[in-house]
Amino acid sequence: MPLMLSRRFLIAAGLASCATRGMAAPQRYALVQDRSRVAFLFDLSGATQVGTVPVSSADIRVDLRRLARSSADVSADIRGARTGMIFITQALLSAQVLDAANHPMVRYQSRRVILGRDGRISEGARIAGDLTLRGVTQPLDLNATLTRPPGSAADDLSVLNIRLTGTLSRSAFGAVGYSNLVADAVDLDITAEIRRDA
Repeated sequence: MPLMLSRRFLIAAGLASCATRGMAAPQRYALVQDRSRVAFLFDLSGATQVGTVPVSSADIRVDLRRLARSSADVSADIRGARTGMIFITQALLSAQVLDAANHPMVRYQSRRVILGRDGRISEGARIAGDLTLRGVTQPLDLNATLTRPPGSAADDLSVLNIRLTGTLSRSAFGAVGYSNLVADAVDLDITAEIRRDA
């Protein structure tokens, strides 16, 4: 092979290698606030109540080539939690439950993504992570799906929809107030739209 051609070949191979590594790196996605919702469901005297918490920040990275390397680090301001009734919200934010005055931030950090049988998040996966609530950190696994918006092209991954569901024990975080009225198990139902950063 002539020297000039050999150099061109090596340069082209190097650029291709860099491009492949770049594509393989997790890509940052931004949360679309007005199309995302963190909801929690709890049982109050036998009736299901629904509350919401606004997300303060989200660092979401999706590795489209190796989904198991994707990650999420999400924080929410518990002082913004709301339920359908003001007296329930006040009890929720009190020192006996969420203690919002002393522990205003709740944070979820993923540790790893466990893919489903077919290796696709769209068909279900689990996220193993840690939830920090009331200053207490406990492991929490969430069921996860990641899909494209309906009607989008198969190769258009610029916008993705996430749904996370799971159950936590509030007593595990010290939120033990009103245990005679409110069940210990709290269900989480989180929906979010994320857009790939330019």
